Amino acid sequence: MTFALKRTLAVAGLTLAATPAFAHTGGTVAGFASGFAHPILGLDHLMAMVAVGVWSAAQPARLAWRGPAVFVAMLGVGALLGMNGISMPFVEPGILASVVILGLMIAAARMLPAALGLVAIGGFALLHGHAHGTEAAGALAGYMTGFLLASALLHGAGYGAGRIAAMMRFGLIASGLAIAAGGLVLAGG
Repeated sequence: MTFALKRTLAVAGLTLAATPAFAHTGGTVAGFASGFAHPILGLDHLMAMVAVGVWSAAQPARLAWRGPAVFVAMLGVGALLGMNGISMPFVEPGILASVVILGLMIAAARMLPAALGLVAIGGFALLHGHAHGTEAAGALAGYMTGFLLASALLHGAGYGAGRIAAMMRFGLIASGLAIAAGGLVLAGG
């Protein structure tokens, strides 16, 4: 067994062994530190942000910026909707589904039209942003800056991981399936 395959299987195993963690408690949060920590400590958000970066790494290099840019922009829109009390249906189930679907999008990245992927990324970002905005209270500018910055950094980390995975035979497919499997574990928890 090659080192790359062993590493891919190890990542997949760790993803499958992850315990369910739901980032959206329904409580209120405020300030930059809280906003920055939320995407990193919330496993659903962490996996989705990294997945957007990995998906972007599967796109032509000159267009790779589009997925993260769409996500961060729509994340902000979704947060504003939540902060203003505008409800959206199926936010939590949609967030969990986003991890699974983003993983499958990575696995099928070479076959899926990029425009369709960007539409899905934008829709999922609205849901993630809405959950953030609904929980936000006080020091909103700091909170939004924190969660938008952390999300963008996680996109960058995912992009780097995706570029490495793309160098391995079936690396992107295995990464996508591992993320999708992790999303199923979260949804089953």
